[in-house]
Amino acid sequence: GETFHGSGSTDILLQTDGRSVFIAECKFWDGPATIGACIEQLLDYATWRDAKTAILIFNRRKDFSGVLEQIPGAVAAHPNVKCAVKKMGDTVFRFRVQLRDDASREMTVTLMVFDVPTDRSVSERLKKPRKQG
Repeated sequence: GETFHGSGSTDILLQTDGRSVFIAECKFWDGPATIGACIEQLLDYATWRDAKTAILIFNRRKDFSGVLEQIPGAVAAHPNVKCAVKKMGDTVFRFRVQLRDDASREMTVTLMVFDVPTDRSVSERLKKPRKQG
């Protein structure tokens, strides 16, 4: 469930001893603008102590490779992104974002993209005979 933090509510918030240790925003892919909207939301919630954040993107479209190709450019287009996007794996990216209220503070954002199969794609896989051997 959503939790209030900073000036908004975030999808995932882990706290210990009253301090945030992790903040994440979850979205379904709806084009490159999805990334900018997520970064904006994280900037709304983040305080100067929040250093570790994540964006979880879920893709329901067929062209998962095409979605992954759009991620670095969509991240780099945001004016608060302060470094090159580092690809950590096939579906994981990391970058730093400057906070709005304190130009000397940055948060690290890990962006993970997940392909969500549709009912149709799952049923098609189940129909295929398995190789025996």
